[in-house]
Amino acid sequence: MPEDTALMRGPAALVIAHPGHELRVHGWLEWARPTVFVLTDGSGHGTDGRMASTTRVLREAGASNGSVSARFSDRELYRTILEGRAAVLTALATELAAAFVAARIAYVVADAAEGYNPGHDLCRYIVDAAVECARGGLPETFESFEIDLVAAPGAADAANGARVLCLELDDEALERKLTAARGYAEMAEEVDGAIARWGPAAFRREYLRETLPAERAQHLPGSSPYYEVHGDRRREEGTYDQVIRYRDHVHPLREALRMHASSTRCPA
Repeated sequence: MPEDTALMRGPAALVIAHPGHELRVHGWLEWARPTVFVLTDGSGHGTDGRMASTTRVLREAGASNGSVSARFSDRELYRTILEGRAAVLTALATELAAAFVAARIAYVVADAAEGYNPGHDLCRYIVDAAVECARGGLPETFESFEIDLVAAPGAADAANGARVLCLELDDEALERKLTAARGYAEMAEEVDGAIARWGPAAFRREYLRETLPAERAQHLPGSSPYYEVHGDRRREEGTYDQVIRYRDHVHPLREALRMHASSTRCPA
């Protein structure tokens, strides 16, 4: 059970940028049985997605697919970012908000913005906008949380006084989590690498960190985010034609989502 039992109220939603992210909170999936919204198909720069594997994980954990399920290929999402197609993203935020209101969601969990992958960060900004749009149609106790995907799994940063909720898995739940991760064929390399790096025991605790306005305002360090550095390397190799940059591409979309949220409300 969570150390903070506030999460025992009502239905939950999970919104993730890519299929496979749900593995990071597999114990919580089993406990909360949320409705899960997945923005992309996880195909990367290829053509084969991995949504079928995520659907299996969700089904076995007792969770369910939401109305947004592999809405974009990864290529489509990155192209949307590069082309600055804000209307596509604001419409998605409104759609998610309507789904939260229709299902009477008590709290939503989504990817954190860590500066690692622009899709992850954009997922956070879309959800932030959706949460604000939905607030008028949901109880005042409606809350938003985030999960780290890149940081070490055994710790959580409570920056700016954010509340951090912890779910500690028993041996059986941890084994089910590790079995689900190892059985996710498309992510075998990532899973093996994470277990080798941190050890199985590091995945026993799962953290949900409250999303605060202060965090949303200043999540990036002063230096370039990782995805810019990685993109520059790939462009030098000839793999990328363009590099997604925070200031040029992500920040304008973030601002468009923020402005949309300030003027849009979903009815109860």
